[in-house]
Amino acid sequence: MQSYGLRLRRKRWQLRAFRKRRELTPVVDRTDQIRPGDILAFTTLRNEHVRLPYFLKYYREMGVQHFIVVDNGSDDGGREYLAEQSDVSIWTTEASYKGARFGVDWLNWLQRRHAHNHWSLVVDVDEFFVYPFCDTRPIRALTDWLDSTGIRSFAAMLLDMYPKGPFDQQPYRAGQDPLEIASWFDSGNYTISKNDWMGNLWIQGGPRARTFFADNPKGAPALNKIPLVKWNRDYVYESSTHALLPRGLNRVYDETGGEKASGILLHAKFLDTFRKKSEEEMTRKQHYANSHEYKAYSQGLSNSPDLWCKWSEKFINWRQLEILGLMSKGNWA
Repeated sequence: MQSYGLRLRRKRWQLRAFRKRRELTPVVDRTDQIRPGDILAFTTLRNEHVRLPYFLKYYREMGVQHFIVVDNGSDDGGREYLAEQSDVSIWTTEASYKGARFGVDWLNWLQRRHAHNHWSLVVDVDEFFVYPFCDTRPIRALTDWLDSTGIRSFAAMLLDMYPKGPFDQQPYRAGQDPLEIASWFDSGNYTISKNDWMGNLWIQGGPRARTFFADNPKGAPALNKIPLVKWNRDYVYESSTHALLPRGLNRVYDETGGEKASGILLHAKFLDTFRKKSEEEMTRKQHYANSHEYKAYSQGLSNSPDLWCKWSEKFINWRQLEILGLMSKGNWA
């Protein structure tokens, strides 16, 4: 009965994505350039122009061949900048981000249309994917290994990065590596539970939990993500990149005592741009649970918080993260 209910749920999201496609207007569609086997990146954004140059550079150097972007009503020049990039296809919409299940419906449609049988990486523009051996091997090496072992989905925990000192102490400039500023993270302070319904793990904690959700840790943002998937047109994201259907794609951690390979998404949210972004999202009220996350940020920002503490770790490389138990190379050698 549970499996039947989940199949119906998947069909519902597929139908919803099909209907929501009408909200998308192509700005530049270069998807005819996508070749079999290309690795694709998908993202939804609004007013992130300052972040785009480094975001594209980072993933191009990793080995992403084409970017598919939904721009949700930007007015900062970012849409025009992306339209000039030869490896980017971009759609625009003024429709409600919340009404599209926080952009999931739009990306489910575009992945169904363009990502079938491709490795698809879904990330925000402030998220930087780190995987085992990423300092010496392109993402193609990872996806080839996943193909050879029959693994269809790859997990990455969201790791919040932050500066030492108040957010607005160091201005961020376009093209700069944000980790030059937001170079610290919490090495512990995480809770993990299993979602029996979807079969995925639920991870919370880190600096956002201890600073903005200290009185309500269960209300802190989820940090579990499955951003890299060998896409099939029958798949859908259920809730952001936290869970997928079919639910077998969510079994990305070993429950028998071993370790499956996993990665990290370095989350460079906390730059000097954060205060303005929070104010905008508080006004728009387009985020989950009536933007309760941004309400917490707004209250916390009034005190000019410093997320750094004596237990903070400075980021070095992926091997450091593996030693700390935040990611794993599993049996990939």
